[in-house]
Amino acid sequence: MVDPLALRLANTIRATSRGLTDAFATPESTREWLVANAANIGVYLDLEAYLPTEAERAALVDLRQSVRALFAEYVAPHPPSSADATVLPPFPEALAAVNAAAAPALRLLEWDREGPRPEYRLVTTSDVDTVKAGLADATIEFFGGPQAAQIRVCPAPRCVRYFVKSHPRQEWCSVACGNRARAARHYAQHRDE
Repeated sequence: MVDPLALRLANTIRATSRGLTDAFATPESTREWLVANAANIGVYLDLEAYLPTEAERAALVDLRQSVRALFAEYVAPHPPSSADATVLPPFPEALAAVNAAAAPALRLLEWDREGPRPEYRLVTTSDVDTVKAGLADATIEFFGGPQAAQIRVCPAPRCVRYFVKSHPRQEWCSVACGNRARAARHYAQHRDE
């Protein structure tokens, strides 16, 4: 099962053995992530040809931080991801930022011989506004859907990811995180002996 785009956006920050990595660290890595993950935006903009400027990359990072703030609010009262909990925008500002970014996205109902279908149209003035609108619309769709109720923060040591709990016994975002958590617990138990 492929994670929803909003979750993939929130998880563009990852913890590695060398510290945090950011898929939006450079304009080139931002484009690579968009090409690999944001197919919904590709209907409006040739993502392969789009290379964000440094200011546009920063605007996408700001949107990502607002989306992460929505995830942090949603999992409350549990603690948010440790990656950036202290630097997230306040929830009201984050919500306003996501809604403002989505404003150029219009979802219309088209009806033809084959029946009704949603049709998306964007009214934007720039490529970055198109990208932001697509990402924000995906975030709104995610939080308005049933999967949002299953959002969790991975409690494994050093992990900073959010995940959608897809099984009642799932505790971690991945098998690797589960193994790391069990190893840490085992180490802590035996260290005290």
